[in-house]
Amino acid sequence: MGPRAIVSIELLLDADAEQTVRAEWDALAAAGLSSLAAHTAASNRPHVTLMVRPRIPEFTVEALADRLPLRADLGAPIVFGTGDRRILARSVIPSPELIAFHSALHATICAGDDAPHTQPGAWTPHVTLARRVRRDDLPTAVAAVGGEVRARAITLRRWDAACSAVTVLAGGATP
Repeated sequence: MGPRAIVSIELLLDADAEQTVRAEWDALAAAGLSSLAAHTAASNRPHVTLMVRPRIPEFTVEALADRLPLRADLGAPIVFGTGDRRILARSVIPSPELIAFHSALHATICAGDDAPHTQPGAWTPHVTLARRVRRDDLPTAVAAVGGEVRARAITLRRWDAACSAVTVLAGGATP
């Protein structure tokens, strides 16, 4: 999968949870650290990625839409990657309804070339805060992240990186 040849299906968070994540992005940036606050495109919103593929066919969302909103509480910070640069994220507590939603999405869409980290059984739900954080900066970066936050996933969207298109599939498009 090339970096531009991807399509993802994502959940957007309620207004309060989105505001919390954006405040953490800002705190990282204010500390001079890598942060998604620097990415100012309208499509850059705190989200939980459910599926990533080179292509995702059209699919029926009614059964999934009926499950929204659903619980998606933010948990402790987590770090992905190896080497000198890492990804800092907020874990999303994997509630039974969130796991069931993820599984239902994958069952609804035909099998495909999933990114390994989004496959059922290998998925780690999270909201990315920063990419390319220096390993030496991780203690400072983690300290900028708060405690647990009650959150709800309210919107299901499709992101097509090749054409920078966002399509709301279900739920509200706000905040």
